[in-house]
Amino acid sequence: MNIEVFLRLLKQHIIWFILIPCVTAGTAWYFTRNEVKVYKSQATIYTGLVSRYSLLSDQQNSFMDRSSVALDNLLTTLTSKETLTQVSLSLLADHLMLQQPDSLVLSSAGFEDLRANIPSEWQPLLMDESNPVRLRKTLDSLAKSQFDNPIKTLLFKSYSYYSLQRINEKLKATPRKATNDVLQMEYEAGDPAVAKQTLSYAIEALNKRSSSFKTSESKSVVGYYEDKLKEAKQNLDQAEANVRAFNVRHKVLDYDEEARNMAASRETNITEYNQELMRRNAAKASLDALDRKLGQQGSVSSANSDLNEKQRKLTEAESKLANARAYGQPRTVISRLQSNVSQAAEDLKTSALKYDAASNSSDALPVQTLANDRLEKSLEYDESSARLEVYKKRMDEYQAKTDEYSPLGSQLRQLNRALSVAEKEYMTLLDNVDQSRTRQQDISVTGSMEVMDAPDFPNAPQASKRTQLVVVGFGVGLFLALLLTALRFWLDKRIYSPEQAEQMIGLPVTAMFPTVRKPLVYSKITRAAQSMFEQLFNAINVEIAQVTTKPYPPIITLFSIRPKQGKTWVASGLIHLYTGADQQVAYCYPKTTGRERREDRIGITFFPYTIRPDFMNVTSVDYLIDHEMGFDSSQYDRIILELPPLINNQVPTFLLKGSALSLLIVDANSTWARAEKQLLSLYIRITKQPILAILNRVSVNLVDMTGQPAKKPDPVRPERTLQQ
Repeated sequence: MNIEVFLRLLKQHIIWFILIPCVTAGTAWYFTRNEVKVYKSQATIYTGLVSRYSLLSDQQNSFMDRSSVALDNLLTTLTSKETLTQVSLSLLADHLMLQQPDSLVLSSAGFEDLRANIPSEWQPLLMDESNPVRLRKTLDSLAKSQFDNPIKTLLFKSYSYYSLQRINEKLKATPRKATNDVLQMEYEAGDPAVAKQTLSYAIEALNKRSSSFKTSESKSVVGYYEDKLKEAKQNLDQAEANVRAFNVRHKVLDYDEEARNMAASRETNITEYNQELMRRNAAKASLDALDRKLGQQGSVSSANSDLNEKQRKLTEAESKLANARAYGQPRTVISRLQSNVSQAAEDLKTSALKYDAASNSSDALPVQTLANDRLEKSLEYDESSARLEVYKKRMDEYQAKTDEYSPLGSQLRQLNRALSVAEKEYMTLLDNVDQSRTRQQDISVTGSMEVMDAPDFPNAPQASKRTQLVVVGFGVGLFLALLLTALRFWLDKRIYSPEQAEQMIGLPVTAMFPTVRKPLVYSKITRAAQSMFEQLFNAINVEIAQVTTKPYPPIITLFSIRPKQGKTWVASGLIHLYTGADQQVAYCYPKTTGRERREDRIGITFFPYTIRPDFMNVTSVDYLIDHEMGFDSSQYDRIILELPPLINNQVPTFLLKGSALSLLIVDANSTWARAEKQLLSLYIRITKQPILAILNRVSVNLVDMTGQPAKKPDPVRPERTLQQ
């Protein structure tokens, strides 16, 4: 919707934009005619939530949680039911103590109103009490009672100065600018003394409850940490007792030191054992070498004995050879003995060589020396074996000690770990106890708020808001009028403008006709309608000139989706123009009463036709018109065919294919919804011909009034209703 359409819509509903704002403004003016004067009392409180120096200022960030959460808690405390009840009861107690009105406490109007709200049977109990402490206890008891009484009525069911609802609505507290250190408080009432005193009691109750909450919180925190500290001390004592019992049970002075000493002794013993083992092996090797030496001395003796034996055998053989020669033995005997002597000589040489080799070796030592050395090494070997037995025994003892200490180490580490955890927990809780006690002391020192500006006594009432309310009422009326206009525009599916018609229908609007209530009267509206008919006439002629495939005469089809859209009105105007151009026109229209007959006039013939059950199968206008009416298309220059409304009739599919163009007539005040869109889409698919959209009964301000017709419009068919 563009600005032009919007302004046009506003102009159509201008009465709304005048009437509704005047009604709302008048209503605001009427209901504020008895406006009560309002007095405002103000005060300023220093909360110290951000910049106040305290015992903990050097230990923590002064801005932590003090600028938002703390302020929210403070404001929640101020608006809580208990705080408002204390304020209301304190104010009520002061007023009940009055015996007569006092401008500094309660005006005469408030005094009379209070006495009127206290029944006579309750007045001796409440209004004649001279002890303020006893009166306050009575009020507290009645306020908390489960039965109805005048005090509960004043507090919870009325809108008096003592109503919790009224105090909650009128009591305001806001931080000043960006800091939360300063709180601006104000209260409005119809009595200046009530405004001042209510604000004073609100500050007092807020300060008292806030300090009480902080103190109770700190006490509970200190008590919690002290209880936890006692439990931690018991756990620490138990862990120390477990470690002490372990040391006593296993006779351990210092497990780590003893374990290190045992490990060092064990390593030393293993080293000494290995060294002694090497010494024993060395002694064993020396004994084996000496035994080999002694074995070599025995081979010399054997060689000597063999040499002596060989010498004896040689001597014996030579002796036998000499005797045989002396006694003249036979040659064979001598030869045999000679060979024996030769053999004995050879054996002696061999024995001599063996003896010489054994007696002349490089490691040959005296036997006595070898025997002494062997005795010494044998003793050394025995001593080393004895020491190795001792070392091995000590190693077994160390192994047993290690087997004993291994599980003890795990147990001791577990006990020490438990002791360390208990000690850390104890120290942490001890630090928390110190911090909580410091916090408690800090709250006791700096927990209360300070009043920078005490509540003032307002001498003049607040400026009246009646004018503002009237202006606001007028603005609300304008908004409601605009809202109603917009709702009507959005919810109404009717067509109000050519732009909207083109957007909704999907076809350009060729002509627009205003509502002509007196077609026979020469006026601006009739001139505009005649001018629009001229434009439509030109558009039709241009479209017909473009059509070369359709038979002559061209058929101009007028159709609409719904009835009473203005087809007859458009047809009458076109017929008037065609007859003025000296052309013969056949106007075919559907029967409505059944009594219609053919009519012949100058330049035009009216042919009513019957909408038959097979209307969709009609192939031409000749078959559509009854035979007795004598319809002959060759006698006419133009045929104007008016179709019945498509919403409740058949679409003549074959008949439309012979049409040169179609005129879609749409009433601007009719709706255009889903059914209309579907029927138009179906019509376009069937005809596949030019369709000119004509918008009927549009607003007068949408039509150009400057056109001048050639002559005054004449009635075309007065017996038929125009624009139907």
